[in-house]
Amino acid sequence: MKNRVLVGAVALVSSFALGGCGMGSGGSGSEKVTVWLMKDSVSADFLKRFTADFEKEHSSIELEFKFQSWSGIGPKVIRALRGEDTPDVIEVGNTQVAQYAESGGLRDLTLEAVRDLGSEDWLPGLADPGSINGLQYGIPWYAANRVVIYNKEIFERAGIKNPPKTRDEWIADTRLLNEGGNQGIYLAGQNWYVLAGFIWDEGGELAEDEGGSWKGALDSPEALRGMDFYKELQALGSGPKDADEEKPPQSDVFAEGNVAQIISVPGSVAQIVKRNPELKGKLGYFPIPGKTAKAPGTVFTGGSDLIVPEKADRRAEGIEVVKALAGRKWQEELARTMSYVPNKPGLANVVVGQAGTAAMAKGAAQGRATPNSPQWADVEADNPIKPYMTAVLEGGDPRREARTASSKITAKLSGS
Repeated sequence: MKNRVLVGAVALVSSFALGGCGMGSGGSGSEKVTVWLMKDSVSADFLKRFTADFEKEHSSIELEFKFQSWSGIGPKVIRALRGEDTPDVIEVGNTQVAQYAESGGLRDLTLEAVRDLGSEDWLPGLADPGSINGLQYGIPWYAANRVVIYNKEIFERAGIKNPPKTRDEWIADTRLLNEGGNQGIYLAGQNWYVLAGFIWDEGGELAEDEGGSWKGALDSPEALRGMDFYKELQALGSGPKDADEEKPPQSDVFAEGNVAQIISVPGSVAQIVKRNPELKGKLGYFPIPGKTAKAPGTVFTGGSDLIVPEKADRRAEGIEVVKALAGRKWQEELARTMSYVPNKPGLANVVVGQAGTAAMAKGAAQGRATPNSPQWADVEADNPIKPYMTAVLEGGDPRREARTASSKITAKLSGS
């Protein structure tokens, strides 16, 4: 789920072909610390600067970076945690930490989190998934989340001078935009990450932990209100009710020029403009509106955490690498270089000149992650939320359909 969010965010910057090889430096006699990073998470320039600075301050350490693919990474990390070709630091998706912690192979980093990294100020959407039973195993590295991308010209023609800040304003504006051959918003019927935010805004949950037993919660009154709002918004455009945002790719639809809004990561703009260069300079961003103007709407936060395997050969040195990457200096550099959201809201001022990233940062302060169950990946593998959404959008009884979907989620989270 992490890479679903970040695939567009990475498009904000030039990609470097880092491949699967190692990248390191350092003199003879140094302790080699091996770090697994995901391909394209950071640029070669960032790593070069970080390595030079870190090795200057830690003369006995030589850094070696090895780049991994998201495809098939889960089993590879599990094997590493068991002691097979174990690196000293691993970048993982924020929502994957629970799965890896269940193996018993992660180093408890609670002390470092509190003493050295100011964990009380972390973005909850990154910090919470890394915390299992009160212990911090995943250290937040960077975040990305969805915002509203809008066509400024269509807004201007509709007489809308400023982006909406509340749900009510958003609906009213979108109704105005949904005229004259334009779609007010293109929202596919199965964009369940967007639905999750609306459910959280209402005080609901996708699933709840009841004394160690997870149960689907789409049938709660709060969750049903979130689905009601999704249905109201989705009707103000021609998005398919029986497909997600990739079928067809919503950026391609938006590039046609008659869609006022989509909900996506800012990096999608690069894809849109590439497809339709005439839209260059005509697109803007705003955070998903909340129920009141006091705060943006809640969003799903994707991103990466850093973990240290218990069986790492250079565990202490690996922790020093984690502290450096997650500390203020390199958080600010990472945000500036890669247009990511840093791990603390207080650091977001470094991206104020980047409109898309700044909108992400405002939303990230209200970010959440998916249920912190080791089995949540099983839910997403054959996701019952998607057909639930389609059934409701096509006129099915929301309560009945929600109960059915919730039962399926419960079964998957219990391993049935």
